Amino acid sequence: MLPWKRVLRPLAALLLTAAAVTVPATTAQAAGASSSGWNDYSCKPSAAHPRPVVLVHGTLGNSVDNWLGLAPYLKVRGYCVFSLDYGQLEGVPFFHGLGPVEKSAAQLRDFVDRVLAATGAAETDLVGHSQGGMMPRWYLRFLGGAAKVNALVGIAPSNHGTDLNGFTHLLPYFPGAADLLSKNTPALADQVAGSGFLTKLNAGGDTVPGVRYTVIATKYDEVVTPWRSQYLSGPDVRNVLLQDLCPLDLSEHVAVGLFDRIAFHEVANALDPGRATPTTCASAFE
Repeated sequence: MLPWKRVLRPLAALLLTAAAVTVPATTAQAAGASSSGWNDYSCKPSAAHPRPVVLVHGTLGNSVDNWLGLAPYLKVRGYCVFSLDYGQLEGVPFFHGLGPVEKSAAQLRDFVDRVLAATGAAETDLVGHSQGGMMPRWYLRFLGGAAKVNALVGIAPSNHGTDLNGFTHLLPYFPGAADLLSKNTPALADQVAGSGFLTKLNAGGDTVPGVRYTVIATKYDEVVTPWRSQYLSGPDVRNVLLQDLCPLDLSEHVAVGLFDRIAFHEVANALDPGRATPTTCASAFE
């Protein structure tokens, strides 16, 4: 076996674990999302919830599967909810978020413009899982998004990259491994701690003025590691560790975005801080 394959196999194992949990969307699921009010472009925000919510999936996710839990949770609470697909690679169906993150941010920009035009709202709120919690920060900083976004909520976001529990530190010792990663799955290379993309994104501070930031992390995250690297620094930032709210919450990286209702409760609090209620273990049953 070639040396670089020994390095990439643990990486692939983690990614395939995430993919196995995220079952590809069926036509019926996608249709149900639209007919139930999710991705319904006739939805008009209410006075109680005046901003549409745009959901941004993670690496290997898509606009339906990543949000089968959170989208209905927000919709039943009166929000206009939308989600997009981004970062598609040619010939790779269902599993998105693999293209260059900078280009994905441009796709998000265009999608937000479409949502704002359809709903008549002046601003949106963004909620993203994993890469989807980090990628919008490029949109906010470099693509004019700060003028169109009120809040960014990141669930297990890769804000400062990941070392995949130390595996990425081995890449320089295996010639060609990093280039292979960058060529075939650019988003993965962009999310390695210390990448050129992340260096530029985080230069000069983590935040931009006028946007509220919330980070929701779990100490059991095995993908974005160390988990504290998810946290942001700056004004209008709230960093939340789920286990501080409910010590019994054992969710890891994938579960926290797919079906953790304690995390969902914190998302709702972040979207509407004026009506926020305490998040506890009981929030799992709301």
